Amino acid sequence: QVQLVDSGGGLVQTGGSLRLSCAASGRAFSNYALGWFRQAPGKEREFVAGISNGITDYADSVKGRFAISRDNAKTMVYLQMNSLKPEDTSVYYCGATSRPWRVRIGYDYWGQGTQVTVSS
Repeated sequence: QVQLVDSGGGLVQTGGSLRLSCAASGRAFSNYALGWFRQAPGKEREFVAGISNGITDYADSVKGRFAISRDNAKTMVYLQMNSLKPEDTSVYYCGATSRPWRVRIGYDYWGQGTQVTVSS
C-alpha cells in the first residue's frame, strides 16, 4: 500500500509554469506505476500523464507542454507544467497502482489533490 500527498498548485497567469509534486510513503515505490489526473468543477476526472518503467504517456491536450517524472530514491513523482492555459485550471491528483499498468485507468491510490488556477 502507498500513501500519496500532492503539493505545488497555485495561481499562475496564462503562459506561466508550475511544478506539482507528489510525495509517496510505503513500500516498494519503484514497483508502482504513477499518474497525474485532473478534475474541473462539473467534469469527470481525466488522465493527464502517466509513467511506468521509463515509459511515459500524455493526454493530447498537454502533450509538449507537460512532463511527468519520478525519483524513486526520494519516492516522489512530479508534473512540470509549462505554457499553461486557462483550460488547465483544475484540481490535480496523483495516482498510483501496483497492478499491471493500463496507462490511463486502474489506479488504486490517490493523493488529496492540489488546485491549479490559470488566469487569462
